[in-house]
Amino acid sequence: MIELQGITKVYKTGSQILEALRGVSLKIGRGEFISIMGPSGSGKSTLMNIIGCLDTPTAGEYVLDGDRVAGLSFDQLAAVRNRKIGFVFQNFNLLPYATTWENIELPMLFDGKNAHKRKKRISELLNAVGLYDWRDHRPSELSGGQQQRIALARALANDPPILLADEPTGNLDSRSGEEIMAILTELWKAGRTIVMVTHNDRIASYSQRIIRLLDGMVQD
Repeated sequence: MIELQGITKVYKTGSQILEALRGVSLKIGRGEFISIMGPSGSGKSTLMNIIGCLDTPTAGEYVLDGDRVAGLSFDQLAAVRNRKIGFVFQNFNLLPYATTWENIELPMLFDGKNAHKRKKRISELLNAVGLYDWRDHRPSELSGGQQQRIALARALANDPPILLADEPTGNLDSRSGEEIMAILTELWKAGRTIVMVTHNDRIASYSQRIIRLLDGMVQD
């Protein structure tokens, strides 16, 4: 599903050069649940941004679900993201003035789905995360755990085969974190490919395989 070969990412600021990734190669199979771990500055976020088509590598090859994406334009990458990848972030990234319903609806609007399909899909997702009765609430009216469940529902709006989760339990209490991991586990069992960044060994234990980064390279 995901194949990276010799991926490098170099940032230049004036005379300063930072090698965020230095020849990363890895394969993630369809339906795998992978955790990416490593200390701050190891390249985890940069790697996730490239996997998620939010950034492009300086060099190397990236094949996503059979398509070469390393050299695509910004608009082409956006189209790939909308079709194939759902994102879950530590800080939820919900639109603060939009309702729960509207936050979930947004990716489907970008995808051009009609009103009937949007209504049916949003209702399904809200029931799946147990928050249908909160459909008219805004993020400020929800707990952290509820916001992350809405973020998960939004990530699944277009039924993407891949889910990228960047510290999905980082801002949650232990109970809410376990609830989110239970949902992710069910999604994986249903066939979704999940790539998760975490600093937490207990959270990483939910995954099948752990990729450890150090100084921009795969250590283990």
